[in-house]
Amino acid sequence: MTVRLLTPEGMMRPVPYQHVSIATGTRQVHVAGQIARDAEANPVATGDLTGQVEQALRNTALGLAGAGAGFADVVRLRFFVTHWSPEKMDDFMAGIERVAEELGIPQPLPPVSLIGVDYLFEPDVLVEVEAYAVLD
Repeated sequence: MTVRLLTPEGMMRPVPYQHVSIATGTRQVHVAGQIARDAEANPVATGDLTGQVEQALRNTALGLAGAGAGFADVVRLRFFVTHWSPEKMDDFMAGIERVAEELGIPQPLPPVSLIGVDYLFEPDVLVEVEAYAVLD
């Protein structure tokens, strides 16, 4: 495996992700802005943060697979969520938990950032995911 995830002593715990990823390999995979749309660009789970997180991660998995990668190769995830507030954390995490086994998402997660934004490119889009992976 090309990716090692860890949380060194002294770093904040508990968190649902590892703080550090160490990758060895020569091919980088960058999956940009995955949202809750199906293959025909139809909105999925309109108004439902949990459902949108699920679909965005499924789309991310498709992008990774297209490059010969999977979530085990991911060194960093970045989520953008509209109108973020801490009260949304349970719904957000539920979306990840519902697809983690299906998609092979490591638990704890690789290093992850959740960034609150006012607006994404369409009004129905509540979440966007970026993934960075390394392959040999």
